[in-house]
Amino acid sequence: METKLHHILKNLLITILLLFALVTCFESSAKGKDKEYFVTEFGAISDGETLNTNAIQSLIEKVNKKGGGTIVFPAGNFLSGSLVMKSNVNIHLEEGAILLGSTNPMDYPQVEMLGRPESQKKDDNSQIALLVAFKANNFTISGKGKIDGQGRALALNIDSLHHAGVIVDPKYNYRRMRPNETARPKLFRFSMCNNVAISDLQLSNASCWGLSFELCRNLSLDGLQLVNRAYWNNDGIDITDCRNVQITNCNINSADDGICLKSYYPDFCNDSIYIANCTVRSSASAIKFGTASYGGFKNVKIENIKIYDTFRSAIAIESVDGGAIENIEVSNIDAVNTGNAIFIRLGHRDGEIPGSIKNIHIHDIKVQVPFERPDINYDMRGPAVNFFHNPLPSSITGIPGFCVEDVLIENVEITCPGKASKGMAYVPLSRLNQVPEEIKGYPEFSMFGELPAWGFYVRHAKGIIFKNVRMNLNEEDYRPAMVFDQADDIEIKNINLQKADKKQIILKETKGLSADNDAKLLIRKLLN
Repeated sequence: METKLHHILKNLLITILLLFALVTCFESSAKGKDKEYFVTEFGAISDGETLNTNAIQSLIEKVNKKGGGTIVFPAGNFLSGSLVMKSNVNIHLEEGAILLGSTNPMDYPQVEMLGRPESQKKDDNSQIALLVAFKANNFTISGKGKIDGQGRALALNIDSLHHAGVIVDPKYNYRRMRPNETARPKLFRFSMCNNVAISDLQLSNASCWGLSFELCRNLSLDGLQLVNRAYWNNDGIDITDCRNVQITNCNINSADDGICLKSYYPDFCNDSIYIANCTVRSSASAIKFGTASYGGFKNVKIENIKIYDTFRSAIAIESVDGGAIENIEVSNIDAVNTGNAIFIRLGHRDGEIPGSIKNIHIHDIKVQVPFERPDINYDMRGPAVNFFHNPLPSSITGIPGFCVEDVLIENVEITCPGKASKGMAYVPLSRLNQVPEEIKGYPEFSMFGELPAWGFYVRHAKGIIFKNVRMNLNEEDYRPAMVFDQADDIEIKNINLQKADKKQIILKETKGLSADNDAKLLIRKLLN
């Protein structure tokens, strides 16, 4: 299996090198010499109060008709509603320049995007944003300036208008008392765009998702400082069914998922994605594949990521809507104060048949999981689960008849808090069938409730290798380190389980185990 993985990763490296070449090519072209247009010379006023939407949009249209150029925002505060990007029109914000999003919901019309494919998932997405682009190609957004969506004030105004009956949100969430994502503008919403580079900016405060890109090709995000914590569902960066994407040197602090790969379209997928040298803090998961997973995710390389104070998973890889996830490499991850290390889930929430997850290589990562919730001091905290549970382990789970396949966990160290109590929640090894399948459940590391292991829980999986894995406990835990339930072709080499004074590796209905002598001493097989 390792030979197969090495072959896959070699092909992945070739894909990434091609991606770099493509990005460098279009970025050099986009940053070529062109004419500059200062917005203040075309009617924009930088007092932070005058609405400049018409002046800026008119300039975008003018520059586009002239064949392209760069629109420059000098130092000052420029208030605007939704702006629609056009091909070959760059935006540059000089140091001290701030583009402020209007707090009036009427300033964010829904942009018609004819020709987009139909998505089966329509409950959480819209085409409203401060910056919108549809089939706009060959442009950059750059500079040392800031873009601030003023999202909390905007979201609260949307909320007030709903309750006043002026603009009613039919999907309003009365349980959590907030407007649906479809009613709240994002910061960026780009669809079906090619050759786009966004760099160096300070971005903040959408009323919904931060930077949202779908069906784009040749996209580069570099050196961005993104704080998106103004309201609920505030993802940092969302990449949906895009090809040739690189996200590098970004610092993300988000109230929902930090960097999230999504797939809304069964005939499309995310392909050739490179994420590196980023820092993520999140009230949900730091880096996530899913939950929308209709098409899939292929040839993704993630490396050199620092994660801290994150409520859910450091790495979450999820296919629950029929999508295929394959050829994924995740390496050099350093996560501290993070609620869960690794979550890999194949389910069947939607789609005609379940998808697949295979050929995953996770290596050289270090994760520290606390006993308490990591985001306890956040003003915008992730929603707590509605049941009592002990600290939850990493997990790799499929569903009956559909296994997660060919996963290599290598050179990994996970420090868990321990302190589990049988008085809090209790799943004894004699009742492993008590753990629900949750075939149609929303994928999350807490989806099964209490789990019977403190390190890894593996079920409905095949071809899983643990090599050079160390799992530490800060305090005693009555549960074993690892439970394998209906998992086949498992390989365990050089595993170090701290405080391993009892049988720490539990097997139930598991065939084809290969283990070194040290691991064999820790194994207990349950009677079926």
